[in-house]
Order: sequence, then structure tokens, then C-alpha cells
Amino acid sequence: MSRTAVIAGVGPGLGASLARKFVTEGCQVALFARTDAYIDALAAELGENAVAVPTDITDREAVAAGFEAVRDAFGPVDVLVVNASGGAWKGLTDISHAEFESALAVGVEGGLHCSQEAVSDMLAGDGGTVVFTGATSAVRGRGGAIGFSAAKFAVRGMAESMARELGPEGIHVAHVVVDGQILPSESGETDPGRGEETYLDPDDIAASYWHLVEQDRSAWTLELDLRPHVEEF
Repeated sequence: MSRTAVIAGVGPGLGASLARKFVTEGCQVALFARTDAYIDALAAELGENAVAVPTDITDREAVAAGFEAVRDAFGPVDVLVVNASGGAWKGLTDISHAEFESALAVGVEGGLHCSQEAVSDMLAGDGGTVVFTGATSAVRGRGGAIGFSAAKFAVRGMAESMARELGPEGIHVAHVVVDGQILPSESGETDPGRGEETYLDPDDIAASYWHLVEQDRSAWTLELDLRPHVEEF
């Protein structure tokens, strides 16, 4: 069955791997990012089953317009992946109010805006799937990253609340804890002191996300914890 998927927060790492995996599995995929600098080229690579939709997910009206563009291109949304996050890597005494608010706006408010749009389609149809990308900081606050940690904790709570509210309506909501550093894209650089086996492969993470989409309703995953088999150090 063909599905329409929105991936909110697409860059050359996990977002790109998710887009490629979902298209390979027969989905029609909308790529959301703040600017079109990367997603236009990725959509061209993926072909007719992908569309770039430059969208600032912190802007409620922009999100509504973005989802309308997706519906015009592919129809109602069946799958949403909230992959966007932000946050200055600063501690309590260094972070500004604007930086803290920005972290919450991208991760939490942006996730809310996208979820409200996608879930309206799912409730009107035959259900669907919402997946949130979390991090180690969603379960264990990271020193020197108070904005990022606060946002990730909030997203985890939002996902769990949504799962309990929407599960009876046939909507699977899952939170993925990415417990480790993701292998950089070809344009990025790895730490010369680390082997690649200490990173998570974004293509393998994407495969796990697809498994969540395909799970039978009798055994849905609420939270998935992913980590490399080799410790970082």
C-alpha cells in the first residue's frame, strides 16, 4: 500500500536516509526543511515520489501551508517523522533566553504543529504513524546543553502522551532514542580517534523507523532505543 510521508527536518544525515528508505519502500515523501538549499537536490535525486517543501516548522501558518502543498501533490498524510531539533550547546549560565526559546520552538512547538496537521489526516482516514527522533539527552540530561536536553525531554513526553491518546484511534506514535553519534554524511568528518563501528549508521536507523511504520497494531513499539554495538570509547 502506497503511503504519503512527511519528514520534518531533512539534512544530509538521518533525514536523507529516511527519505531514501521511505521512497524505496514505495512511499511518496515530502521533505521539510527551513530552506531549500539541500532538499531540492535530494528531491531531484529521489524522483517523482519526492517533493521539497521549504518550511519553517516553528511557524504555525507555514506548517499549515506546507501540509496543504503535500496534500495537493500526494494526498492525505499517513506517516510523519519529526526529525528536527535545535539548541545551542551551552549550559545554564551561558545560554540566552532567545537560544533557549529557539530550542523549544524547533523541537517541541515544531513537533506539535506538524503533528496536529498530520494527525488530522490520519483521524479522517485509516490511522497512521508518527515517529519522533529523540536522543540520549531525552532520558539523561547532558551537561552544557540545557536547551537541547530540555527540548528532547519535552518531545519524549509529548510522544508518550500522544501515543496514549491516539493509539485507540489507530495512530501509532513512537519515540526513538538515538543513543550515540550518527555517522556523518560523505561531506562530514569523523573523529580520527574513533572507528566507524562506534557510530550509528543512518541507513540502519532508517530501516528501524520503517519497521515502526509496518508494525502490526497488536504489538506497537512506544519507545525504541538504538545504539552502536561498540562503546564510543
